[in-house]
Amino acid sequence: MINPMVEIKDYSIQLGTFQLNNINLSISEKEIFAVLGRTGSGKTVLLESVAGFYRKFSGAVSLQGKPVVDIPLEKRQIGFVYQDFGLFHHMSVYENITYGLKIQRKDKAYKKEMADKMAEILSIGHIMNQYPGTLSGGERQRTALARALILNPKLLLMDEPFSSLDPSTKEMMYQQIKKIHKIFGCTILFVTHDFNEAQRMADRIGIMVNGELRGIRNSADLFEDCQDQEINQFLLGGYERRIIV
Repeated sequence: MINPMVEIKDYSIQLGTFQLNNINLSISEKEIFAVLGRTGSGKTVLLESVAGFYRKFSGAVSLQGKPVVDIPLEKRQIGFVYQDFGLFHHMSVYENITYGLKIQRKDKAYKKEMADKMAEILSIGHIMNQYPGTLSGGERQRTALARALILNPKLLLMDEPFSSLDPSTKEMMYQQIKKIHKIFGCTILFVTHDFNEAQRMADRIGIMVNGELRGIRNSADLFEDCQDQEINQFLLGGYERRIIV
């Protein structure tokens, strides 16, 4: 039996007054999975838990059958794209993209080869010598993606990846993510509060309510009623917003 890419079993963690409670989730290799919920529902904490950011918790988070916290950081093969993109503003786009390779002590020729590959895939060759402060939102997003993907991760984690983008740039980035998924064959886990985004991008969607993963649905079935009235109320609000838009 093939191990899932991500497996979370009975996972709970307390961070100040906030708690993730009894999370159970299995994500297959090459799946695109969205975690959908309101602000403060625990989406980002769950994403950071999958990345292995925390040490004090109960339960387990595994990557391909191994506890993530037992895997050395450089061997986890995880790419992480932050909501604010997390770019180094004193570094050029090229320097940002190749930062991980620099840490790995790759030679200059290899860094140039891989950066050129990322630039071609993400159409950012024209901005390689610019600095983050001069870039548009879409350009910063693509730079952050290039920095994550240059290490060829098996798992790409994205925290509200499109929230700061205008509608036309969002549309372009949706297509970029689909392209990336096809080229790299990586598993993608992203969190969002946007119903349309989750349904368009993901194979399956997990619904977070107050620190609990209360439901998992196929994207096509997102708005179906269930016995959990909190989920129904949450989804009704999202459905009504879609109708108005």
